[in-house]
Amino acid sequence: MNLSVSIGPIVSLIAGILILIMPRLLNYIVAIYLIVIGLIGLFGTGSLRL
Repeated sequence: MNLSVSIGPIVSLIAGILILIMPRLLNYIVAIYLIVIGLIGLFGTGSLRL
């Protein structure tokens, strides 16, 4: 049995749980998400393949 898990849904799930537990984290989680997406957009995902 081959089980393949993508990192996107896992990160989203963890972020959602953290926001429910500590709503003040929302600003930080959104900011980090935007920075990461921006960096991936600028430099590409060639070196980030898992």
